[in-house]
Amino acid sequence: MASRSSVFSTRSGWSSVLAGASLFAVGALVGGILAGRPKKSTILPSPRTTRLRLSDEERSQLPYPPDVLPGARDVDTPYGSIRIYEFGPEDGRKVLLVHGISTPAIALGGVAHGLVDTGCRVMLFDLFGRGYSDNPADLPQDIRLFTTQILLALASSPLPWTGKGSGKFSMIGYSLGGGISTTFTSYFPDLVDTLILFTPAGLLRPYHISKTSRVIYSEGIIPEPILLRLVKKRLQRPLSAPAKPGDGQNHQVDATEAVQAEVNLESNSQAVLSKIRPHVTVEATVDDQLNSHPGFVPAFMSSIRYAPIQHQHDRWRMVGDQLSQANKENGTRKKVLIVCGATDPIIITKELEEDATAVLSGNAEIVVLDAGHEVPITKVDEVVAHIVDFWKRTDSQ
Repeated sequence: MASRSSVFSTRSGWSSVLAGASLFAVGALVGGILAGRPKKSTILPSPRTTRLRLSDEERSQLPYPPDVLPGARDVDTPYGSIRIYEFGPEDGRKVLLVHGISTPAIALGGVAHGLVDTGCRVMLFDLFGRGYSDNPADLPQDIRLFTTQILLALASSPLPWTGKGSGKFSMIGYSLGGGISTTFTSYFPDLVDTLILFTPAGLLRPYHISKTSRVIYSEGIIPEPILLRLVKKRLQRPLSAPAKPGDGQNHQVDATEAVQAEVNLESNSQAVLSKIRPHVTVEATVDDQLNSHPGFVPAFMSSIRYAPIQHQHDRWRMVGDQLSQANKENGTRKKVLIVCGATDPIIITKELEEDATAVLSGNAEIVVLDAGHEVPITKVDEVVAHIVDFWKRTDSQ
């Protein structure tokens, strides 16, 4: 029989074990509850609200005036406010335009105006973290977020852009917007009538990404606050510095060069992006974002990490297969129109021709213009003429 002291000792030991187990269980329960909590929403506001306090005259002189394009509206969503522009004849062909990684919607303003002059109804919007759209900074800028934003923009229209009886719309994407538009179309082929791409991302060959960019834009290597300051400083370099033309497999680019390529307009360019505000330029607009939009640099970095810039071959292949099937069933010869710049330093034209033709199963019509990455900005008249001709030929096929 155990002694009284040994019984107390045993009871004391078990008490300690039970107490420890209880504390562990409580800790695990609390930890599980905390871990299960959704990540706190972090929406970085655009300069929209602060600029509403300015006088009409002061707003008109801004690098990116709120009324830079007709039909402006701000749509409140769970992801933050979205700036959308929609104008043109209500019964015109519907065209959705998606801009690039650094430029807000105004970069495609010239093309939008040109298409409206031919009778189209156009819609443009600032991607999250650009222009006057907020940035939901707690979410990655991947195709899920971009798809949601596109659907929110379409749903905000007073006209039907989706659903029975709405008719399909044409989709135009520039640079990053080209990657977004193609991947979106692969998921929603019944919404998109024709797909048109300007120097599109999505198929960029990996060896063109510089080692510097791989290190800078990789998560976990450099603390995020330091990285934000570093990237902003790199982007604040003179944006007008010309990016060098690509020279094939040996050419590597830094992510900053993508911004330079979008804003580096020809010195003699007479590109007019806004009919009401002709002083507006892409370069001044991007520079303004850097200094006034707290969500721009985080959005830029997140897009480099997560957006459909590379490795989209499977999604593009789906678009090609969908076109082949539709052409077979309907007796048509629909294609994807791709407009390239002969001296583009970011998207190498020869490589894009090879890769896009292959993954789209030959359903690609490629036009090469004498320009760089900024082709839809400096070659507006030529670009619009090619689009209209493309529609005339393919609509009747």
